[in-house]
Amino acid sequence: MKKIILPVLIVFFSMCALAQKDNKVTIGTIDSIQSKILNEQRKIWVYVPDSWTAGSKQRYPVLYLLDGNSHFSSSVGVIKHLSEVNGNTICPEMIVVGIPNTDRIRDLTPTHVNPTPPFTDSLMLKTTGGGERFVSFIEKELMPRIDSLYPTQPYKILTGHSFGGLTVMNVALNHTKLFNAYICIDPSMWWDQMNLLNKTEKSLREKNFSGTTLYLGIANTLREGMDIIKVRSDTSKGTRHIRSILNLDQFIKEQKQNGLRYESKYYSNDDHGSVPLITEYDALRFIFSNYHFKLSPTDITDPTVDLVNKFEKHYQEVSKMLGYKLSPPEDMVNNLGCDVLERKQYAKAAGLLKINVENYPQSYNVYDSYGDYFLAIGDKSKAIEYFKKALSIKENPVSRKKLNQL
Repeated sequence: MKKIILPVLIVFFSMCALAQKDNKVTIGTIDSIQSKILNEQRKIWVYVPDSWTAGSKQRYPVLYLLDGNSHFSSSVGVIKHLSEVNGNTICPEMIVVGIPNTDRIRDLTPTHVNPTPPFTDSLMLKTTGGGERFVSFIEKELMPRIDSLYPTQPYKILTGHSFGGLTVMNVALNHTKLFNAYICIDPSMWWDQMNLLNKTEKSLREKNFSGTTLYLGIANTLREGMDIIKVRSDTSKGTRHIRSILNLDQFIKEQKQNGLRYESKYYSNDDHGSVPLITEYDALRFIFSNYHFKLSPTDITDPTVDLVNKFEKHYQEVSKMLGYKLSPPEDMVNNLGCDVLERKQYAKAAGLLKINVENYPQSYNVYDSYGDYFLAIGDKSKAIEYFKKALSIKENPVSRKKLNQL
């Protein structure tokens, strides 16, 4: 029977879990893919949660990250914090796929432009407008590879900042069902005389976005003396970045009939460079606002509370949101089962430990804990049966000691 680890120890052991040989700390691996669509070799940075082990049936949603070389470590850190550190279950553990750049302005711009001020270097803009090919690479080459090599679930998120945010909006509007959720961070909607922005209102009015979630983070890029009210009527080129984003926000909010689940926030204390981290944190909390399983102290202390029913109802709703069946986390259920068992709430303990055996039949620990329940109620034959089952899955000193004492 595994017990709850105190929060301080959780942090310590989580840090230790990242340590690799040669005294180095790593948070992912570098993969690569030869793209026929882009006609180049692309490196991919991949993080798989620490809870995954070879042979495990555990699978995870996937967050695809544009400008991966810039935001990979911070994105992994935010997800780890919200999904596991200190016992958090604000969002699910996720695989993170960072896509480093080769030709950023080519891949992250949906249309080609010719040089106009402030862009005076025609070489800089020569390859612009490759956004659709880049999206095709993600859909037809990258996603199939990730799904074939890593333990993925079908729920996918696309995250992008600046030109990456422009790409996120292009995909959300024109390839909507490619991802379930989108995190759009201070997007460059001014690109090509606001070409994409000008098409946005029509798309938002005519398309059905049911089942799609979008979070928009807006940085404070205002000039001194401006505010988000005054800037809307300004016409100078210096404010077109934030004006275009504020217009985007307004367009989206005006089209509430299209089924899009949407939230936005203006970050007055963050500029274009600092806004990605806080936006991603808030976006994940919004996307997974109904994911966290909440327990009150009376849920544990009151023997009349049906925790099994509460778990089942909650995770049925979460499964509906994610589009695949999600069982209550093994460790959470096990810890609660052990807790109520110590309180001699045998019926509640039996229900919790039994559903854990049903949901995680390949885990030795669920059988060991269920054996503890039978031992507590005086059913030695059943306790022996479950300790033996635990040992058949994995030889471990805890189950072996219990079995030898019976």
